[in-house]
Amino acid sequence: MILLRKILFPFAILYGWITQFRNFLFDKNILKSFAFDLPIIAVGNLSVGGTGKTPQIEYLIRLLSQDYNIATLSRGYKRKSEGFILADEDANAEMLGDEPYQFYQKFPNIDVAVDADRKNGIEQLLFRHEKPQVILLDDAFQHRKVKAGFYILLTAYGDLYVDDFMLPTGNLREGKYGAKRADLIIVTKCPASISEAEQHGIRKKLNLDKPVFFSTIAYDEAVYSEGTSVKIEEIKGVPKLLVAGIAKPKSFFAYLQTESDKVMTFSDHHHFTEKDITGIKQRAGAQPIVTTEKDYVRLKGLIKENLYYLPIKTSFINDKEKFDKTILHYVGKSRADR
Repeated sequence: MILLRKILFPFAILYGWITQFRNFLFDKNILKSFAFDLPIIAVGNLSVGGTGKTPQIEYLIRLLSQDYNIATLSRGYKRKSEGFILADEDANAEMLGDEPYQFYQKFPNIDVAVDADRKNGIEQLLFRHEKPQVILLDDAFQHRKVKAGFYILLTAYGDLYVDDFMLPTGNLREGKYGAKRADLIIVTKCPASISEAEQHGIRKKLNLDKPVFFSTIAYDEAVYSEGTSVKIEEIKGVPKLLVAGIAKPKSFFAYLQTESDKVMTFSDHHHFTEKDITGIKQRAGAQPIVTTEKDYVRLKGLIKENLYYLPIKTSFINDKEKFDKTILHYVGKSRADR
């Protein structure tokens, strides 16, 4: 795989030129960006995934939903539907995609919508009788047809965008210059013990005149199933099968895995087939199956018993109050200006 990526280096250069030219056209207003008369926050990254967008969106939902009517808008990656869909009681992961369905399951009091055309999706949300007061755009950093009012760029600790290269040689969807569009940057998945000196070094390496925050993944103290939970200490004490279909499952496995456990990995956003489910059940036998929260929303209708998930949250290493204040100030000022 590494050799193939090196062989494809000329295509990475070409892809970089194409994305740079596209951004130039938007920057010069040759290609049209559409702005809307309400606060819109876009969360995204420069790479293909694995930076923690879902827990960051959930953090913003918790921060803002007490005071504002919130809507999330995603493209619905790998969903088996098309066009604009607003989540309702008939929704499922195949209709919405796993991440939007997870939002809908966890936050029933907000609007959760999917549309590959974000402009159309926003317009559809604004046609509703109860219009959202704030819209959170999931994975929309490159979707320049819509001009958000505030951009949050995520980059993972140990896999910073400045150390990466364009697809297909690297994992960048656009060049490092794209980071200049961000209003702030969050270095995600940091070790909780990261020092002030290391944070300073990363800020210096990013070399941008933007606020830089540092967050870590906080794992829950229990795993959950329908109507029940098991403490982490207890689940670690029994043999189990760990199943993950996410971009970078290493930390998930590291948090739960013991020597007696078995592991099965699938591609990110994997659609589980009957063969997959049979294989999972055979591998698990009578043992518990523990998976990620994102995988759980796809598996819970297919595996009826002994299936658990581990919730995660974004937790800021420091400057949490400063981050919250920045977001609340943008939303409040944006609404006041309008």
